[in-house]
Amino acid sequence: MRLPHPLYGLYERRLAASLQPDQVPRHVGVILDGNRRWARGSGLPSATGHRRGADKISDVLQWSEDIGVEVVTLWLLSTDNLARDPAELGDLLQVIEDVVGELAAERRWRVQAVGALDMLPDRTAAALKAAQDATSDVEGLHVNAAVGYGGRREIADAVRAFLRMHADAGSSLDELAEAFDVEHIAEHLYTKGQPDPDLVIRTSGEQRLGGFLLWQSAHSEFYFCEAYWPDFRRVDFLRAVRAYSQRERRLGR
Repeated sequence: MRLPHPLYGLYERRLAASLQPDQVPRHVGVILDGNRRWARGSGLPSATGHRRGADKISDVLQWSEDIGVEVVTLWLLSTDNLARDPAELGDLLQVIEDVVGELAAERRWRVQAVGALDMLPDRTAAALKAAQDATSDVEGLHVNAAVGYGGRREIADAVRAFLRMHADAGSSLDELAEAFDVEHIAEHLYTKGQPDPDLVIRTSGEQRLGGFLLWQSAHSEFYFCEAYWPDFRRVDFLRAVRAYSQRERRLGR
């Protein structure tokens, strides 16, 4: 629904005013989907779609900050995406390197690289590490840049880290099997120490997680938006948060 400009602004303000501080999610995960389809529909190359999508990121972080969100996880590149055509993948990686560099340069948000950096080109991994190091002392909104990220890979990495830690301590296989618990996974995830996502938003009309934060999203609320990521608006974001605030979260109880 596209409202005329004066009504659009009024509706947006009323949406924002309707949100109570105790109804705002602490952690929002976002699957930034639809850049290529947006570009195709506009007769533009995929790289332009990725750049337009990247331009939207700072807006979403500002909207999140405005309502009191503490952590935002942005899924910028999946492990599956690494199998794309080399030319397109090269353009996308350049966009990612640029956007994380821009976020770090603003020093408004604390950027953390989340993903299997060893699967990425050295230049991309270095850019992510540089952004993380440059903002490690920033106390603002915590931004997880999920690049080379896959939920199954993250869980496998967590188990591997647990096994290595105990193997180094001399534990036997039987001792590991006896001691192993679900909490040991959480302690070795990429997002360890952070609250799990309360709300996960996916754009472009697709209604699936695709491997995003598989472990952490066990009790998350999901919101699927029809807009392609470059067209995602503040009103779309506020609708997602309002929908979250209206749900009864029983968390399995």
